[in-house]
Amino acid sequence: MAENVPRRPDGEKVLVGTNGEVASGDPGEKKVLESQGAGQVVGEDCKEQIPMATGSSTDQGAGNDGICLADGLFMERPQSGAVTVGSDITFIARVLSTNILRKPNIRWFKGKWMDLTSKTGTHLQLKEAYDRKTKVYTFEMHILQAKTSDAGGYRCEVSDKDKFDCCNFELAVREVPIQEEVDILSQFRRTSTDVGKEAGELDFSGLLKKREVKMETQLEVDVWDILQKAPSSQYEKIAFQYGITDLRGMLKRLKHMKKEEKKSTAFLKKLDAAYQVDKGHRMRFVVELANPDADVKWMKNGQEIQVSGSKFDFEKVGSRRALTIHHCSLSDDAAYQCEVGDERTITELFVREPPVLITHGLEDQAVMVGQRVEFELEVSEEGALVKWERDGQELKREETFKYRFKKDGKKHTLFINDVALEDAGHYIAKTSGGESMAQLLVQEKQLEVYQSMADLTVRAREQGVFRCEVSDEIVKGKWYKDGKELTPSDRLQITHIGRIHKLVIDSVKPEDEGDYTFVPDGFAFNLSAKLNFLEVKIDYVPRQDPPKVHLDCLGQVPDTTIVVVAGNKLRLDVPISGEPAPTVLWTKADKLISEMEGRLHVENHPDHCVFILEGAEQSDQGVYTVLVRNPAGEDRADITVRVVDVPNPPEAPRVLSVGEDSCTIQWDPPVCDGGQPVLGYVLERKKKKSYRWMRLNFDLWKETTYEARQMIEGVPYEMRVYAVNAIGMSRPSRPSESFTPIAPTSEPTILTVEDVTDTTISLKWRPPERIGAAGLDGYLVEYCKDGEHEWIPAQQGLTDRNSILISSLATGERLRFRVRAVNVAGVSGAAALAQPVTIREIAQRPRICLPRALRQRLVKVVGETVNIMIPFQGKPRPKVSWLKNDQPLDAQTISIRNSDTDTVLFIRNAQRQHSGLYQLEVQIENTQDRAGIHIQVIDKPGPPLYVKVAEVWGLNVALAWQPPQDSGNCEVTGYTIQKADRKTMEWFTVYEHFQRPQCLVSDLVMGNEYFFRVYTENLCGLSEEATQYQDSVYIQKPGMDYKPPSYKQLDFTEPPRFTHPLVDRSVICGYNTTLSCALRGTPKPKVTWYRNQVDLSGDARFRSFCNHGVLTLEIRKPCPFDAGTYSCRAINALGEAESECQLEIREWSKEAAVSPDPAEPWA
Repeated sequence: MAENVPRRPDGEKVLVGTNGEVASGDPGEKKVLESQGAGQVVGEDCKEQIPMATGSSTDQGAGNDGICLADGLFMERPQSGAVTVGSDITFIARVLSTNILRKPNIRWFKGKWMDLTSKTGTHLQLKEAYDRKTKVYTFEMHILQAKTSDAGGYRCEVSDKDKFDCCNFELAVREVPIQEEVDILSQFRRTSTDVGKEAGELDFSGLLKKREVKMETQLEVDVWDILQKAPSSQYEKIAFQYGITDLRGMLKRLKHMKKEEKKSTAFLKKLDAAYQVDKGHRMRFVVELANPDADVKWMKNGQEIQVSGSKFDFEKVGSRRALTIHHCSLSDDAAYQCEVGDERTITELFVREPPVLITHGLEDQAVMVGQRVEFELEVSEEGALVKWERDGQELKREETFKYRFKKDGKKHTLFINDVALEDAGHYIAKTSGGESMAQLLVQEKQLEVYQSMADLTVRAREQGVFRCEVSDEIVKGKWYKDGKELTPSDRLQITHIGRIHKLVIDSVKPEDEGDYTFVPDGFAFNLSAKLNFLEVKIDYVPRQDPPKVHLDCLGQVPDTTIVVVAGNKLRLDVPISGEPAPTVLWTKADKLISEMEGRLHVENHPDHCVFILEGAEQSDQGVYTVLVRNPAGEDRADITVRVVDVPNPPEAPRVLSVGEDSCTIQWDPPVCDGGQPVLGYVLERKKKKSYRWMRLNFDLWKETTYEARQMIEGVPYEMRVYAVNAIGMSRPSRPSESFTPIAPTSEPTILTVEDVTDTTISLKWRPPERIGAAGLDGYLVEYCKDGEHEWIPAQQGLTDRNSILISSLATGERLRFRVRAVNVAGVSGAAALAQPVTIREIAQRPRICLPRALRQRLVKVVGETVNIMIPFQGKPRPKVSWLKNDQPLDAQTISIRNSDTDTVLFIRNAQRQHSGLYQLEVQIENTQDRAGIHIQVIDKPGPPLYVKVAEVWGLNVALAWQPPQDSGNCEVTGYTIQKADRKTMEWFTVYEHFQRPQCLVSDLVMGNEYFFRVYTENLCGLSEEATQYQDSVYIQKPGMDYKPPSYKQLDFTEPPRFTHPLVDRSVICGYNTTLSCALRGTPKPKVTWYRNQVDLSGDARFRSFCNHGVLTLEIRKPCPFDAGTYSCRAINALGEAESECQLEIREWSKEAAVSPDPAEPWA
């Protein structure tokens, strides 16, 4: 039973009961649910019952109340239903537990093999319950927010040990009615000055660039026809291209379609073997009956279609019957048949889904070796089939799990694990409605040092911290002291957080002094720094000791300049001495620094003072003065603090030039380099509509000009730049203006001069070999005088044609010409003539270019149209004249049209008197050229003459006749002999295409009388009338004591004899020719052809035929080498015979075209 629970727009639920009614929230409002050919569904308002479809053998015998027989497991079966797109529907199955020992196993399927257990989620839910009172198991399948792709056939299977039962049902999903849209353009129509009249819609075409756009019309394809003609290896490719979901089912139905049907007496016009229709469109089946009053039944998958709702329409017009299906969905993809009595006609309907479109394409990516890559694609339909390719090769799931594919609704993802260098390339995702391409760049790992280690000077029991920062967060490393590896302890702490590695030494001791090194794993370099231990020595000094600042006690060369990285903390311990303890003052630019002053403060101790700078900034750099003073005197020292930082971002890069797949950009260095020289730049690019930036260089680029390559032509891009110094990388610059990689086309090809006169020249050329994504706007044609360099345009603007006529040129001038293609990217290279052209008309001898088809006899049927066009050459324009058999043409029935380059002979209604040799002559002054065309107009022949009965014996009649008086202006190809019984006078054909003028009619019925008639046949067909033997022929019954006469046994054997020998022939080189002769001989002789006594049996260029004693040797495209003596030799047991002829092969010439071959009988 199908319990349909859709929701209307107002939120009201709609329930579907077991009686097939649709009941809304209002008890008074009821409809009859449209039946889809499942179970017996009876509503309160519907008295007609629909026969139940048997989903399995156990389905038979189920009653209206859903109670099955004892051998079935279902107590209540799921029934077919219909639902509107976006609504919910529930299918229910119930199983009685009294006949089983344990809980049954139930499975839900869609189609033939799609198990729905793994498809559960927000869209599909499976539930089950058990009622202990009634001992009934209830299983439910809920489809939430139904889609058109949910339509189709479903199956429910239940099993328990050795018991099994199943039931088929269908789901139809209707489209939501589309409301009529408001014509917004009507609000913008311009009105004319006359009241009440419209001036038409606004025309914005003037704002667009005029360019010819070639529209490609999509041809309608027949999937059934494609599957019938395609080999089995191409089935899966065709299914992916045209969106076929049930390929096995279609192939099975296609196999039944190929069976030939018997001739039907009930149908004048049957259904075609298969039809196809797009989803959502209308389909109409039409048949024509022999009996206009006969009743028909329309069936779908073997079940009768009933009148219900607006889904199906039945039409009856005269002898025609039609079935119309509205808003076709996937559930309508089935086998349909029309039955009239015991006869039927069957067809298959294929509902084609719309192509799957790509709503969000792939994006380019750049990764390091060993990383994981994810290409994400979003399509327009859920569950669509997507094919992934790399550089033209399809990607499939491998045993090594190199590639993994994931489907999540409309999103499809390709995972590439452990990327290697060979994985770089272009990746393409294809659907039935389009494709998307992205580029993957794979680079070797290169570790960059963002912050190196600095030397430390610490005092006893203080903490020493070594810190460094690298570019890769995954990289680990080891710490060494004087070449020995360090391990963590109570005083040593080794940490790794992200890209920062730290070594912390607590309570520094004198033995901790030394060189400390950090070595990253897998990279051949290290970072080193030195730890200096500051030992404070207390010496006895006199009581009155002047103060002193000890800047040189660090054990190194005094350097009053201290460099600190912006954002870091600077702590400077300055030892001092003096007795009594001196007073310490810190100043910067004569401004006193207090002990507690925000980020900048000092600390005073008896033996040293501390200068602390928290979060260094650029404004903190400068010269700091420390002044120590006591009664014995004073001392001072200047300390220069320089704050270094990452550089400022460069200005937005400028696009200098754009190529087919490249772009050259330039930028200015940053205004502030951060106190350290700029080491180089890092560049990134992205597609304009994307959010993912892809790095272009992994080594620092030193210049301020860069050429980016490997771009996709026609796709807009943006670029930005980072500046890098010893401190780190700056923020990115503003993106450049978007640009599209395009390039001018290649130069036009094959520029030639077509014609030259005294003032004009005609040029033509072919399009460029490479046009590119920018298309082609037109061509620029220019010329200049020979010896000069000033090119003059041949016309204003561009021409979109591949030819041009340049006029108003000076006679006798020598000019050079060139053609260049123009598009958005600029002007292409020039295609120029090799030599200058003199503007002067060139005299040319007349020459007729006779087409190859007219060099042989032209055969036409009476009533057909004769239209012959013959091109010719010659300058100035030749004079053209036509003759027929050396006589002028009849102007009333034959039309002639002449132009500068051709002449046309036209006969609207050809008659036999138009046959003959037509002679064409073109003449210029005293020179001329001639050609001849043989036209043969043929008609149906007349009837044979004098049909008579030569002899009658037994059940045989011998007939003889004479050839017809009128052969129809061509050779008689045979005769058709018919007989008729005097009782019925129905004519039956005895022989067809019979060659001889006599025949023997056998197997006649004894005691019957027969009439005989004969038709003549030629190339046009049978004669209009037949010649009939006037009297009837009676087949007598033999007597009781019939003694057959004795005949002398005749000997029909004879040696081979040529009744028509070979004839010498002269043919034109390059055209197929034949040699023929006639031979008699019994038994059948063995025939061998020779050329110059060489056997031709093994040569593929020669073919021999034998047809009723006529021997023919065909020579394919003979050359002068094939000339010589040809012989035909026939041998049987009684003897042999031989016939010879000479074959001459001559080159083609005008005389050969005019004079026919003397060997042809019609010449």
